[in-house]
Amino acid sequence: MKPTNFAKHMTAFFSEYLPGVRNVSNNTISSYKYAFRLLLIYCRDYENLSTEKLKLESFNEKLVMRFLDWLQNERKCSIATRNIRLAAIHSFFRYVQSREPGQMLICQNILNIPFKKHGQPIVRHLTPEQVRDLLATPGFATRTVRRDTTLLSVLYDSGARVQELCDLRVRDVRLEHPSIVALMGKGRKVRHVPLMKNTVKLLRSYMEESGLLQNGRQDSPLFTNQRKVKLTRGGVSHILRKYAERLSEKHPLVPEKLTPHVLRHSKAMAMYQSGVSLVYIRDILGHVDISTTDTYARADTESKRKALEDAYPDITPEEPLPDWNKDASLLDFLNNL
Repeated sequence: MKPTNFAKHMTAFFSEYLPGVRNVSNNTISSYKYAFRLLLIYCRDYENLSTEKLKLESFNEKLVMRFLDWLQNERKCSIATRNIRLAAIHSFFRYVQSREPGQMLICQNILNIPFKKHGQPIVRHLTPEQVRDLLATPGFATRTVRRDTTLLSVLYDSGARVQELCDLRVRDVRLEHPSIVALMGKGRKVRHVPLMKNTVKLLRSYMEESGLLQNGRQDSPLFTNQRKVKLTRGGVSHILRKYAERLSEKHPLVPEKLTPHVLRHSKAMAMYQSGVSLVYIRDILGHVDISTTDTYARADTESKRKALEDAYPDITPEEPLPDWNKDASLLDFLNNL
């Protein structure tokens, strides 16, 4: 069977353009692949379009809109997930229009499909006391829990995304002063994040115990499972959930679903409440736009409360207010209304 123009461009998009030209991360490629896998399933099962016979001409903005509605209504995807799938489709048809001028109208109609607006989610984070108790939960009794203590401390102290933590190698850690960790972020951009003394102490002890300070181990993964294979995102999430269950007994208000990203938010909020500039927080977290970092300023209700108290210190009366229920004239007035 002769390959269709859709098949040719789809293959080149994933094998050449995304990794070679755009230099996107493996996670982005995986996300885009999953989006098109869902699109192909939808076309086969709901549009009666054979996957082998799909052409660029088979697509239009109405089909894509029906697919997006299917995601939201049938698969119960959130608006944020719907927008992620649409971003993958936009990226592909933006690529196609530069290769197939004859298909430009189809591509531009699909590119004009807007992202759906949705409410800004609440920034869930832990208080400094909750973080301190969480990091102390694993302890140091066994080699495994010592790894977990170090892992959670690095995850919080660096403000790393969970995949950035999983990808850490020995060479990415500098224990000598000034101690830093090099994180590979989105767009393959590397940023250097300073580490606190306690985290460095834990890291040094952990790396010595694991033999990671020996020559020839520079490219070894920093955190591994029992099979000596680097931890996955699911593995890190499992470790965090295990200790979060114990933490919830002491702190009932801990977010029900405690994810690694909640620790990242917690680090950002702690820095902001300590007076660290949003510009520095942006650089530490690896945000491209400072407007993303500004989310923490808008979410910081504690700082807002303190600012209001400082601005209006004497408005609320200190003396107890009179009980209006004992005011006979007022009661008579109300009864006669």
